[in-house]
Amino acid sequence: MEWIKLIGILIILVGFILKLDTIAVVLVAGLVTALVSGISFGEFLSILGEAFVANRLVTLFFLTLPMIGLTERFGLRQQATYLIEGMKGLTPGRFMSLYMFIRELAGFFSVRIQGHTQFVRPLVDPMAQASATAKYEEPSEEDAEKIKARSAAMENLGNFYAQNTFVAAAGVLLITGTMESLGYEISAVAVAQASLPVALIALLLVLITNQLLDKKMERKYGRKVELSDKDKGGKQ
Repeated sequence: MEWIKLIGILIILVGFILKLDTIAVVLVAGLVTALVSGISFGEFLSILGEAFVANRLVTLFFLTLPMIGLTERFGLRQQATYLIEGMKGLTPGRFMSLYMFIRELAGFFSVRIQGHTQFVRPLVDPMAQASATAKYEEPSEEDAEKIKARSAAMENLGNFYAQNTFVAAAGVLLITGTMESLGYEISAVAVAQASLPVALIALLLVLITNQLLDKKMERKYGRKVELSDKDKGGKQ
């Protein structure tokens, strides 16, 4: 009957497949597992409360909400947009490639400038959208959504592939600690060095895909912009 204690895993799988509320599914799975394991409801609540207090730092993301509000209130987003719109030669692909490079460089020095909520949404995406508007006038809603998704992807890719290039990163320390516990002699420097080629390959692939994005948008909107400029010249 020990297998019955794994019912929580089944509940999570079914809940995720049915796309039910994640927090509710996890809580129900935990409660059912506790009950079939002989833990009372009161003991379950006590364990849940202790776990929340022990991991309360995960709620620090709420501190980013006032920062986003201040960013919007004092026009930092608009000023960043105006700055990008003044750079006529800057394309969405070039801008996002530049952000990817900055993101990986920041990860190498462990400088935390990242975050979808704190950085991508209020600054990176509006600047990428502004570069598209400056270059191609008014891109379609579909292309605007693609640029938005790619802006978020730059954050994900830069963080995922470059986070272990810093010798004292949490991931590096976790890898070295795990390997040493298994009897393997490994240093944090070696892990960081092995992560560098991966980060560079990721950057190269991003540069290529962003270049392809620019070419695709150039084929789609380049002609329209040229015709629009001719019309303006004829009117003058």
